[in-house]
This record gives sequence, structure tokens and C-alpha cells, in this order.
Amino acid sequence: MEKQTIHSLAEYGVIEAVQWLKLGVETIGAFIIGLGILVSAWLFLKALLARRTADFTAIRLTLARYLALALEFQLGADILSTAIAPSWEQIGKLGAIAVIRTALNFFLSKEMKDERAVTSEKHINRRAEGSTAQE
Repeated sequence: MEKQTIHSLAEYGVIEAVQWLKLGVETIGAFIIGLGILVSAWLFLKALLARRTADFTAIRLTLARYLALALEFQLGADILSTAIAPSWEQIGKLGAIAVIRTALNFFLSKEMKDERAVTSEKHINRRAEGSTAQE
């Protein structure tokens, strides 16, 4: 009887610890999203005030980087949840959420990579045009 009590207490302690850790990881993810929104809003405001509204790619990439990082933290929290999920229904829900977040992160990363390539190409073209004009 005593062995089951110690086992039950240990199991309860682990579940509580994982739930607190999960909450902390989710909070970090939410904080990163909030920070990304603030930074991007500040960059957007600066662009508007400077009347540089032709291309917001840099601002979009900034927000995308924060969102991608936050999604990694949220996915980590989901993985922690599966470690203590007591039913197949909850594991299924967590699995679906993890798949959705992973897909979002994949497409967000792909878009960031594509935007970086386009931005880099524009920069190279501008530099090439500048050196041709100087000759």
C-alpha cells in the first residue's frame, strides 16, 4: 500500500511539474508574439512617418521571424502536454494542434526564405545598376 502511495505522489508531482513547465513555455511563446507585434508595429509606424510605404517586406519578415520562434515554443508546450495526456482523445487533439503548428511554421519559414531571396536579388540588382551608372 505504501509503495502505491509513494508512486502516486511521485506521479502527481511529475504531472504538476510538467503542467507548470508547459505553462511557462506557452507564456514565453505568447510573450514572443507580443514582442514581435510591438517591434513590427514600431517599424511600420516609422515607415509610415518616413513615407516609405512602397515595400513592407522587411517588416513582414521581422514579424514572421518572431512568429516562427513563438510557434516553436508553442509546439514545445504541446509536446510536453503529450507526455502527461491521460486519454487518447486528448493525445489526438494535441497531435492535431502540433500538426497545424508545424505546418504553419513550415510555410512561414518557406515564405521568409522566399522573401529573403527576393530582397537579396533586389539589393544585388540595385548595386549592379549603381556601379553601371558610375562607369
